[in-house]
Amino acid sequence: MAKSPANNGGTVKVRLVKGLRGTQARHRLSVKALGLNKLNDVRELKDSPQVRGLITQLHYLVRVED
Repeated sequence: MAKSPANNGGTVKVRLVKGLRGTQARHRLSVKALGLNKLNDVRELKDSPQVRGLITQLHYLVRVED
């Protein structure tokens, strides 16, 4: 994924938009690794390949915000 021009200092904002009920256990652990606990939690994380990989894995649970 290419970095957007509005990306502030190499960070990315991630919001949990769907509940974790009925998801795979490893996906729940990945959400926890991103620091997201409750619905609509937002975290600003360092933009790295590891974080991008977690976001790709959880594409149906999280949204990337500007």
